[in-house]
Amino acid sequence: MEQAELLDSKDTNLYILKTDAYLALDQQEKAAAVLEAAIDDFDGEEKIDLLFELADVYDDYENFEKVFDCLKMILEQEPNNEEALYKICFWTDFTGRNEEGIRLHQKIIEEFPFNELAWFNLAAAYQGLKLYEKAIDAYHYAVAIDDKFDYAWRNMGDAFLRLRKYKEAIEVLEKVLELARPEDVIYEAIGHCYDKMGNFAQARFNYKKAVHLNHEDSQLHYKIACTYMNESNWGSAVKNLEIAMRMHRLQPEYNLAIGQCFMEMGKLEDAITYFGNVVRVRPKNLNGWMELLKCLYKAALLEDALEYANFAYEQTDGKTIFIFYKSAILFAMGKSKEAILQLEEAMQQNPKQIKKLIELNPSILQNQQVVDVIARFKKKRSI
Repeated sequence: MEQAELLDSKDTNLYILKTDAYLALDQQEKAAAVLEAAIDDFDGEEKIDLLFELADVYDDYENFEKVFDCLKMILEQEPNNEEALYKICFWTDFTGRNEEGIRLHQKIIEEFPFNELAWFNLAAAYQGLKLYEKAIDAYHYAVAIDDKFDYAWRNMGDAFLRLRKYKEAIEVLEKVLELARPEDVIYEAIGHCYDKMGNFAQARFNYKKAVHLNHEDSQLHYKIACTYMNESNWGSAVKNLEIAMRMHRLQPEYNLAIGQCFMEMGKLEDAITYFGNVVRVRPKNLNGWMELLKCLYKAALLEDALEYANFAYEQTDGKTIFIFYKSAILFAMGKSKEAILQLEEAMQQNPKQIKKLIELNPSILQNQQVVDVIARFKKKRSI
């Protein structure tokens, strides 16, 4: 090939073949050097072909910034090059060069205002910078040019979601379902929007549609269960959580939820078992310990509750909430003196958390000693 280059240096295939040979020898830097030296000797389509080849070489040895540079050079020469427009969208996001991507695509749009890919890439770059309003505006231009541009509708839906504009997100995501083959992630996103809007029946309907397309996603069954929990339909929630847990038995999130359901149903022994799973898997998880202690307290297993409150305090690096819980448990055990000492210690550390103690046992406010301690700390704070 070097001999052929001496005879005819104007054939791009020669440089591409030489590059392939170096790549086959796992010498990516030499492959890149061949193309870098040749590119300036060519114009037009031939130069663009070599730039695409060079981008692939840079990708091969993970010089991703250079991949972006090659694609940018192609678009500066041929702004409507579809392949480059498709590829640079990914690399803009991957390299984080969103601001540069915005400038590049704004320039293309100035010259070619009806280029829907340029509008899409501009929107995606804005989205990468979390400028969701600007992204939505640019996506609107893309779909105005091509109303069947399903990826633009999809990304617009995500931008509306990020802005918590759930009604608008639903409208856009339903457009995606009209244009493209139904996907579980789209139904799940629509379900999430209804969930956030408090329409749990519609959320559940869409989560179930997602399940029909993806039976193996335990999170979908968990989300269906949560809609039932929000409606206090504990039995139906348990059924869906059991399905999720057949896939991931010790998932803390699922064990916590099913424990809460059983506690609401008065099945305290079952609830304790599941809360126990949570704290075993995640010993530093506050919610797991709090739910376990509430359940033990409710079941009047006070000795166990006190032991676990001490253990929770150690495992969570001394969180004040567990001193309040110890105080409540000691009161229930009739150990008022120790309980008051614990309460004073907790109030010293974080008086705002007294509400957690009151939630656990509202009648505690009938105890004059407790009222006096709370009043004393309120007076200190006002001073």
